[in-house]
Amino acid sequence: MNSMYRTAAVTALGGLLLCSTVACSSSDTADSASSSPSVSSSAVEMTPVAAIKRAAGKNEKITSLSYTMEGKVPGEGAVSGDVAMSVKPPAMRMKMTGESEGEKEEIEILLTSDGMYMGGDSAAADPEMNGKRWIKFPFDSFDKATAETGENPLGGLSSQVDRNPAAESGALALAEDLKKVGEETVDGVKTTHYTGSLPLSAMKAELKGLDAETKKKREKSLKAYEDMGIDKLTMDMWIDGDDLTKQFRTRGTTKSGPLDMTVKFGEYNKPVEIKAPPASEVVDLAEMMNGAEAS
Repeated sequence: MNSMYRTAAVTALGGLLLCSTVACSSSDTADSASSSPSVSSSAVEMTPVAAIKRAAGKNEKITSLSYTMEGKVPGEGAVSGDVAMSVKPPAMRMKMTGESEGEKEEIEILLTSDGMYMGGDSAAADPEMNGKRWIKFPFDSFDKATAETGENPLGGLSSQVDRNPAAESGALALAEDLKKVGEETVDGVKTTHYTGSLPLSAMKAELKGLDAETKKKREKSLKAYEDMGIDKLTMDMWIDGDDLTKQFRTRGTTKSGPLDMTVKFGEYNKPVEIKAPPASEVVDLAEMMNGAEAS
């Protein structure tokens, strides 16, 4: 498979992991924050912890969202992306720009109920694609490869589609040094900026009490950070007047260098429809690999 696609897969995974920080506050905490008296946060000066928990409570209820991400992924260089995703049912559409062999590349990624599609207009120029625009990575092929090798060939990207980065920003409430930075405007929206840092060990401690499915997802996310060599994350969160996360930044030090990823959130709970590409425009990964082996 062309290195462009391998690099895009790794970069996409890194972007999703880095912009989607692990939510370690329990659902009970989120529920209590969201069920508190309906008083505007601008009318009452809340503590930083209360503000983060209130936003986390609202973010947990999001069913779909759009966001942009921009930053640096260790080992992959600069990355930027434009994403629309549905949390229930899980689906995602991403257009991203990254680096492959020192050159800037653009790629599109679709995640649907039957697998991941990677490609777009630029893919058709690849001789291996025979003029088609998309490569399909069926989810069952990930499972088979994982069973045989012990590793998912795309590092677990398929498991990231139902992760809501806005909801997961609630981890910041765990930071012992959490503080309010001040009032700032993000894309024309007035927000309050908070910052803090916390070790992964604190995130692990908060896994107790979570339901089995949520705990499993967050354990995978924590392991991904550990595999990068990260032991502490610095987070910045900008909350708007409706107590929704407008922007979230994650920084840390990995064994491959520093990471720095910023997510800016756009629309919430707007319909997101993502369909698989026409079969005539799709090359199945298994067929491509079998063809390469035969030649």
